[in-house]
Amino acid sequence: MSLTVNCPTCDKKVAWKEENTFRPFCSERCKLIDLGDWAEENHKISQPMQSAEPMSEEMIDALEEQFLQHHKFFVEPE
Repeated sequence: MSLTVNCPTCDKKVAWKEENTFRPFCSERCKLIDLGDWAEENHKISQPMQSAEPMSEEMIDALEEQFLQHHKFFVEPE
C-alpha cells in the first residue's frame, strides 16, 4: 500500500512513489506553478528569526554545513 498525498497546487490525489518524478505534485505543470508562486514571492516564510543576537560568520557556516549534510541534493557532484 503506497502513501497518497494531495498535490499542493491543485489538491489532486498523488501516490508517493519513486516513479512519480514530480511528487508531491501531480504533474510538471503544478510543480512549475508552485515554483512561479515562490519566484513572485506569493509564498513566504512569515515567522521572524527567533534570536535577537546577530549571527556570526562561524554560526552561518555551521548552519550551512548542517543543512548540506541533511540535503545532499544541493551538493555539486564530484
